[in-house]
Amino acid sequence: MSGIVADIMTAAPIVVEVPGSRSDAINIMVRNGLTGLPVIRSSDGKLMGVVSRRDVFRKFDEDQLSLIMKKGCITVTPETTIEEAAAIFSTKRIHRLPVVDNGKLVGIVTPTDMLRLVKEMKTDLLAEDVIRTTCVTAYEDEPLTYTIPAMRISDVPALPVLDAQGKLVGILTDRDLFSDQVKNTDDLKALGIADVGNMAGARNVLPLFYTATDKYMSDDRKVRDFMVKDPYTVFKKTNVSEVAKIMLTNDFGQIPVHGNKDELVGMVYDVDVLCALSGNINE
Repeated sequence: MSGIVADIMTAAPIVVEVPGSRSDAINIMVRNGLTGLPVIRSSDGKLMGVVSRRDVFRKFDEDQLSLIMKKGCITVTPETTIEEAAAIFSTKRIHRLPVVDNGKLVGIVTPTDMLRLVKEMKTDLLAEDVIRTTCVTAYEDEPLTYTIPAMRISDVPALPVLDAQGKLVGILTDRDLFSDQVKNTDDLKALGIADVGNMAGARNVLPLFYTATDKYMSDDRKVRDFMVKDPYTVFKKTNVSEVAKIMLTNDFGQIPVHGNKDELVGMVYDVDVLCALSGNINE
């Protein structure tokens, strides 16, 4: 695979500025359908870090964006090769690479940009070849008051959900944390979306986190009530190019992988699939 980052990056990306708040980042992410943003300094536009919905999830008690974002983030240049960028994604397991030229933010590249290349390539790699993480699962009748802290501690963006017989019946992802359920601007303001410090707004934008916070806990909410039922899966022998196609078509960041008897064998993530580009394969 030849090519450089400039060929696939998104130029002039949407950003959030510091000084700023958690509310600023959440509002921009929700309204633009993004999972993360570069953070720049308002005074001069210098890149200061990146912030993702997972960062907000990990540090929901923090309000200042500067305390939530990742500082010292890895960057690439427009001339960085696609193989090099893919290796960064797959080894560091990050989901956005700011593109910097002469100290200025000029673009951003994500795993989705690279999945398009994997979809078109010929490779012998199979789904089972690129599974890299221990699969953490949830039980469908668990209360969210248990599952959400477990998800945070495990630092995973998705949990396959099993029934009492160990059968895969659903998936719970961090996408559920950022669902813009109310579209009317006046309604959003009334609910406090402009200030997520207001728990009415947080309840709307972050329904799962709201359910599982200490002060606003509800013991009757179960995993089954929030999971996506009967999730799409791939067979362990599915070609990685096909996995990339499925991820792109369905806007998936991860897919459960099943074995010969439909048993769950693991989860494959978008960054895992990029091994096909970098050549950085499991031992």
